[in-house]
Amino acid sequence: MLNLTVTLKEGFNEKDDEFVPIETFSLVLEHSLASLSKWEAFFEKPFLSNDEKSSEEILWYIKAMVLTPNVPDEVLAKLSQRNLEEINEYINAKMTATRFREDGARSSREIVTAEIIYYWMISFNIPFECEHWHLNKLMTLIQVCSKKNEPTKELSMQEVAARNRELNARRRAELNTKG
Repeated sequence: MLNLTVTLKEGFNEKDDEFVPIETFSLVLEHSLASLSKWEAFFEKPFLSNDEKSSEEILWYIKAMVLTPNVPDEVLAKLSQRNLEEINEYINAKMTATRFREDGARSSREIVTAEIIYYWMISFNIPFECEHWHLNKLMTLIQVCSKKNEPTKELSMQEVAARNRELNARRRAELNTKG
């Protein structure tokens, strides 16, 4: 969850020679599967694509992320550049300590939509309450479930023979023997 303070009105503090907020609004945002689903229902296209988003689409996603009830339209219109940077940092945050090795990673050409993510949740018996998690954390959990459910790879006869040769060579070197 992200808590933002949006400045609605500013005044000038002559003593410190700076502008100061006079009126603010607290906004709570959530980047989650629920937000993603709302956006995709409205625009009828995948959000998690590499396609460029228009200003209207970005603002609409921010609206979909809002958890604060009864937010006046002027609040979103008053989002500062710093507010937008905070939102972007929050959306891009990993929100998990889990990392995956990049070697051997396969890239999928499947277009990921909210329904695909819900399908993954159902497949891995992930409770629907998780739709309100930070989206990156949910996607990491799905990736962990996928990795844990992969069948163990059996070694080919050539791989077994190569491993045994390596082990035998190491043991001969350690024990200083010929065989």
